[in-house]
Amino acid sequence: MGNKGAAAFFDLDKTVIARSSTLAFGKPFYKGGLVNRRAVLKSSYAQFVYLLQGADETQMDRMRDYLKTLCAGWSVEQVNAIVAETLHELINPLVYDEAVALFDEHRAAGRDIVIVSSSGEEVVGPIGEMLGVDRVVATRMVVDKGAYTGDIAFYAYGDGKAIAMRELAAEHGYDLAASYAYSDSMTDLPMLEAVGHATAVNPDKALRKTAVERSWPVLEFQRPVRMRARIPSLPTPPGPPVAYAGVAVAASALGVVWWAGRRNR
Repeated sequence: MGNKGAAAFFDLDKTVIARSSTLAFGKPFYKGGLVNRRAVLKSSYAQFVYLLQGADETQMDRMRDYLKTLCAGWSVEQVNAIVAETLHELINPLVYDEAVALFDEHRAAGRDIVIVSSSGEEVVGPIGEMLGVDRVVATRMVVDKGAYTGDIAFYAYGDGKAIAMRELAAEHGYDLAASYAYSDSMTDLPMLEAVGHATAVNPDKALRKTAVERSWPVLEFQRPVRMRARIPSLPTPPGPPVAYAGVAVAASALGVVWWAGRRNR
């Protein structure tokens, strides 16, 4: 699809999905041996806060650097196998019914649906396909000789999201002034400012304040529903891409930390 004149851009975590898309992979990654006990013990309280409550720009930068180090050397083949298996098991992840209803409204108006997430493309891609969106923007990490190097090829965060949106607009003929964007986090302000119609969804305190100041709509999504129950015709997702993986792969390790910490306690 494309050349429709406008698009609707959605953040993923806490905007379309009721929880972090990375948390689903914590337990399988721990079982698969990608994260050991030492990594669990070295994780900090700030990382727990991010998983449970979100994070500001400084915390996100610290976490990004930590995750780059953590995932360096991981086998692409092993990660893809774990992700594919988990996606198969979690084929009906919880999504907000209100978000899917918005998808339907924008499609009826002839707009493309684009998910823009700082999670990795190996996670965002299959989720986007299950949701039937037109395209996704996600973080990519560099792979060399079958393993993650720890370097980020593209970080879909902050200004990076807005840059990617402008590139998509140029490629597919979107009029950003006529387009829509939805997010829960103040860190996505550049994404929201890139379009003519911004909406805060379940916003954090800072974004709620900004939305009120700028007269942006504020929506509260409260009805998570399994996708297959909401959209019975959803296809089984394909396996994840193998060329790159995203920060979500490493971020899943933080899910492991949180899960293992509770398990130990």
